[in-house]
Amino acid sequence: MDYIAREKLMSALESHRNTPEIKVLTGVRRCGKSTLLDRYAQSLLDQGLPERNIYHRRFDSFDTPIGYSATDLYDDLRRAFDTAGSGPFVVLLDEIQDVPGWEQVVRRLHTRADTDVYITGSNARLLSGELATYLTGRYVEIPVYPLSYDEYATHMAKRRPGASEDLLFADYMMFGGMPGLYATGTVEPDRARAGEVLDAVYESVVVKDVARRYGIRDLATLEKLSRYLFATSGNLFSTNNVVNTLNSAGLKVTYATVDNQIDALEKAFIVYGCEQSRIRGRQLLRPQRKYYPVDNGFRNLANGFNGADRGAQLEGIVYMELRRRGWNVTIGALPGGEIDFVARRGAERQYIQVTLNMTEEQTRERELTPLRKLDDAFPRTVLTLDRFSEGVTEEGIRILNAMDWLRK
Repeated sequence: MDYIAREKLMSALESHRNTPEIKVLTGVRRCGKSTLLDRYAQSLLDQGLPERNIYHRRFDSFDTPIGYSATDLYDDLRRAFDTAGSGPFVVLLDEIQDVPGWEQVVRRLHTRADTDVYITGSNARLLSGELATYLTGRYVEIPVYPLSYDEYATHMAKRRPGASEDLLFADYMMFGGMPGLYATGTVEPDRARAGEVLDAVYESVVVKDVARRYGIRDLATLEKLSRYLFATSGNLFSTNNVVNTLNSAGLKVTYATVDNQIDALEKAFIVYGCEQSRIRGRQLLRPQRKYYPVDNGFRNLANGFNGADRGAQLEGIVYMELRRRGWNVTIGALPGGEIDFVARRGAERQYIQVTLNMTEEQTRERELTPLRKLDDAFPRTVLTLDRFSEGVTEEGIRILNAMDWLRK
């Protein structure tokens, strides 16, 4: 396997080292959580922590006995503690959802002195708000997403020396950043390989993490709805339109069915909702949402990799990067206009517009006008693939190349 460096995530794990909270790595299936935990374990050894002071186990591996239970895990940990040396003991539990009753063991680990606990999992039972029930006040969540453009481009520059930034970004926009596309040493992705990897992830999420967990028997509706969300990402979503479309296609669904299934898809981290918020005046009474897939490859999978609507694709990449950087993101609603993203992080705020290019004056005015209406001092930015328009307007609006911004 060709390891892909993920320095920011490694730094996030290191920053929580030896803190009392249980570290929970969350994210969609096959986004790199297990590999990250493997690399973290190796880094601990490299820093001098004795191997006998690390308990590292992946519970979906072949060497885990059938019927392995929380009692078995508890007994194994007790034996590991008995043979450990002095100093901190690190527990790394990967794919812990496969151990019935795991939460009872993890809660007990939290009470043990000098014990540093990290867990990952890949089903909605572990990766949803139910964590708050199992581990109230005991955990910190570390989101893990597919490869950022910076991670992807840094890795692929070594695999494809001489490839231009434009070519690398075109492939990233088309196929996305699921690590499985690139970790096998593949020099260049293609539609067949991308379809195989992404479809396998999609099927496992929809069937294992959503349908089974929530007892959804109507898989036909779930599949059509999820692929619809992927294919139309970046458009304001109307439950009414979707219900009418599905009913006209012969699928008898209700508003509640659509809302519940979208909620389940969000809890499995394969789609993210971005809600409208009014920037000035009263709050919207019925805010609409846009939905974005966790990885742009899923959008193109649903569209047969035809590369259509690259503006919406770029918007989805920027949205996920903002989330990756820890921003809370909404759509900014203004009278007679919209700002693509209002990003908030503590007391910080920034406004972002996304467009493929601004060479046409009409497009330039469309993107700049909503930002000009703002009367606060928070940063205003337009991200574009058009290098001819880069600079700062007289109102202080920055126009940046999206690829450069994604590499920061």
